[in-house]
Amino acid sequence: MTRLNEEQLVALFHEPRTAYSFTDEPVTDEQLHRIQELTFYGPSAFNSQPLRITWIKSPEAREHLISYLVDSNKPKAESAPMIALLSADHGWVEKADTFNPRSAEFIKGYYADENLAKPTADLNAHVQAGYFITAIRALGLDAGPMTGADFEGLKKEFLAGTNEQPFLVVNIGHGLPAGYDRPVRFGHEDVTRSV
Repeated sequence: MTRLNEEQLVALFHEPRTAYSFTDEPVTDEQLHRIQELTFYGPSAFNSQPLRITWIKSPEAREHLISYLVDSNKPKAESAPMIALLSADHGWVEKADTFNPRSAEFIKGYYADENLAKPTADLNAHVQAGYFITAIRALGLDAGPMTGADFEGLKKEFLAGTNEQPFLVVNIGHGLPAGYDRPVRFGHEDVTRSV
């Protein structure tokens, strides 16, 4: 027995497409709160939850963010009613008493080495980014994730003075239909092995 029936699984995984253009329908603050909430229920190492979200709401912030995108991504962001800048908190260890008080002493000792702490933050924030996109889709919205950007420039622009490293820009809204067929997805035999 599955948690979702087949129709719901199709609606969550098969039907949504990466959105490249959007309708004018706005994304509400209530929807943004719900996206964050659902995203942070997904598992992360030690419950660390290193993903940080910067909602790009003001026209000035939007203009600045778009200036750091590669040219082919600029029209996509311009059409999106909401844009999120996702980052990994490289200072996640400092919050161990909050996210995992039972293991806080171990976490603070073992991950005192930033050569361990930073890649752990990056990996788990990237995993959370998958939950983020799934949460967007589960709420009936569409997502357009993009990596074509000057992330060092975005860090200086939006996250200066923080321990956060941005890694993904996500356009959010009600996507317009794609003008082409969905590209091929690999089958089970193509990408798995049994040992």
